Amino acid sequence: MPVLTLIFYIIIIPEGKKKSLTFFLHLFYFSSVSAIIRRKQPQEVEESMKFIKKSPVTLELEKIEKEEKRLEQRALSCTEPSWKEALTARIPPKMLENLQKAFCMAFRTIFEKGNLLIEKTYRRDELEKDFKVRDFSLDLKESRKEYKKLRTEAARRNLKNQAVSAAEGLGLGLLGVGLPDIAIFTAMLLRGVYEMALYFGFSYDTPEERFFILCLLEASVSRGEQWAENNARVDRLIYTLVQKKELTVSEEDLEAQIQAVGNAFAMDMLAAKFIQGLPVVGAFGGLSNPVCWKQVMTYVQLKYRKRYLMGKTG
Repeated sequence: MPVLTLIFYIIIIPEGKKKSLTFFLHLFYFSSVSAIIRRKQPQEVEESMKFIKKSPVTLELEKIEKEEKRLEQRALSCTEPSWKEALTARIPPKMLENLQKAFCMAFRTIFEKGNLLIEKTYRRDELEKDFKVRDFSLDLKESRKEYKKLRTEAARRNLKNQAVSAAEGLGLGLLGVGLPDIAIFTAMLLRGVYEMALYFGFSYDTPEERFFILCLLEASVSRGEQWAENNARVDRLIYTLVQKKELTVSEEDLEAQIQAVGNAFAMDMLAAKFIQGLPVVGAFGGLSNPVCWKQVMTYVQLKYRKRYLMGKTG
């Protein structure tokens, strides 16, 4: 463009009206500079956008998105060890069926009768009060430091409960207790979920919240494309709950989801529970409890934290 401008003035303007060579040199110089500025403007705008300060909530949600990407990559690339595939192929189909029934019965029984027993292992009223204080503090200070404390404390709670799960699985494994361990493991798992829900200010005893919990649990042990599908459903539920849109959950919906969760956990833990049913060596199978517990609670904590932060954005 600057070159064309110079040619235009040289050819079109009569010789007598050209003031001086300096005029053209100045014109050429300023045209060139103007073109360079115009070319650089979008880049400069883009660079300046990087320095716009984001809110702590936005930064935390971006962090969650990165964590979700890592979980997705792990779930999509996860493959079973060859020894586990070989062992699973030799396990009688009847055991898988019994394991599915045991998980379904455990979830069903705890939802119907066991919540009060679980609540005796922690103080619900104190956890609810702690959340209100913590939530008020976050609104008041709203700093990255406060949100980091939120994450750190949630992780600490998970670690504490994971240690208890490890002791339970190892002890029953030494005794060769496999299937009867399901009820205890499920109760401990739900205890961890309930505490995490209360930690982020959510209930867990309405049909809608129970359905949400069951969807969380199914997604947490899924793999491959099934993980992507279940995770997308969890995110849709989070959006619905945050926006306070109508969510109707019937008894049939809950029962169907209990069946889905029971099947997912049975498939995930089949080989481990088979080994756990053998005396002494069952301790190795019992070690699957804390491994599964950590996998589940990592996902549960991430999604409750996401739901809480999305509520902060309105």
